[in-house]
Amino acid sequence: MKKIYNPERNTWSEILRRPTQTVADIEGTVLDVFNEVKTKGNKAINRYTKKFDKVSLDSILISEEEIEKAKQLVSEELKEAIVLAKSNIEAFHAAQKTKRVSVETTDGVRCWQEKRPIQKVGLYIPGGTAPLFSTILMLAVPANIAGCAEIVLCSPPDTEGKINPAILYTANLCGVTKIFKVGGIQAIAGMTFGTETIPQVYKIFGPGNQFVTVAKQLATKFGVAIDMPAGPSELLVVADDTANASFVASDLLSQAEHGKDSQVILVSTSKELILAVEKEVTSQCEPLPRKEIAEAAIANSKLIYVENDKEALELINEYGPEHFIVCVADQDFYVDNIINAGSVFIGNYTPESAGDYASGTNHTLPTNGYAKQYSGVNLDSFMKSMTFQKISEEGIQKIGKAIEIMAEAEGLQAHKNAVTLRLDSLK
Repeated sequence: MKKIYNPERNTWSEILRRPTQTVADIEGTVLDVFNEVKTKGNKAINRYTKKFDKVSLDSILISEEEIEKAKQLVSEELKEAIVLAKSNIEAFHAAQKTKRVSVETTDGVRCWQEKRPIQKVGLYIPGGTAPLFSTILMLAVPANIAGCAEIVLCSPPDTEGKINPAILYTANLCGVTKIFKVGGIQAIAGMTFGTETIPQVYKIFGPGNQFVTVAKQLATKFGVAIDMPAGPSELLVVADDTANASFVASDLLSQAEHGKDSQVILVSTSKELILAVEKEVTSQCEPLPRKEIAEAAIANSKLIYVENDKEALELINEYGPEHFIVCVADQDFYVDNIINAGSVFIGNYTPESAGDYASGTNHTLPTNGYAKQYSGVNLDSFMKSMTFQKISEEGIQKIGKAIEIMAEAEGLQAHKNAVTLRLDSLK
């Protein structure tokens, strides 16, 4: 990890730059896949699955038989862990339900807002270097609480044409309606346009590599909404002398092992802690099964020393981390003043892994600085707010004149007439 001491403010943007390709670098590839899937449907899906996933499939739709077999392959211990996590995620997201908001803005003018579920949603679940069945919990659980009628899931098959049993078990447990063995760009394209077997959806959720991220952004050009432009995982830890260096190092590595394009950063007011964390990262990385991936991510990462908490906070808000861990004596300073972060983890005993799996918060979060303008996935992500209004005879008389004046000022005579006719009928 590169150590940086007291960086000048004019160097922050370069220091904090993500190790990702730009959209322009890969948009051409994504567009080619989209155009072919749009015109050729399943034929294109199968061609790209063979090209990218190295497998030819007779059917991309998961059968009931495959689901039942998967249930038998998942250990009881893992099933219990998944059920525990599901319970906590349900509790947190169910608590996000809001009641109808109703206001009489003027006598006889009643306005209210209600929420309705998005009918058709698509979930993308990565399954390449790590089968992220936990992401199903984070997406399908709130989708069900919201009342989404159709929940479609796509996940890439392995070279044997199978999907990890834990993914199938969790998807079935969480009420996913259809599961497809399709990954990458072609999965996003399939859910965007629909094919002979993959339903077209209204909104697509889920993380993925840079190609999936660009594919989701491109989907928005074809009338499909997305949760956010979530890309490679990232973590920033702020820590001082009160932090445990081994804990901090373990958190940095927990994100580094996600992928070679992940990024982890430590910001600290203690030079001694930086050196201790660097030593711990080296020793803890050595025995990891995903050591090669973690080492590549660590090469993109930084250890940054700053003089005080104020400067540290300003730098962190400039970065806008996906995950933000606070391990300092004055926790309240950071908790009260952080503006740009996807999810915040407070104290030495709150690892980022807890949010990834079982604390109850959602782990589908904005990356690449999008925490400055996007929220992480929550119950409202699967719902739409609709407004209603009902105006009585008294109400139209109260506001009618104002409407007429405003419509006429904008040169919209038909708008004015729609009110005038009603007012005249009441004379």
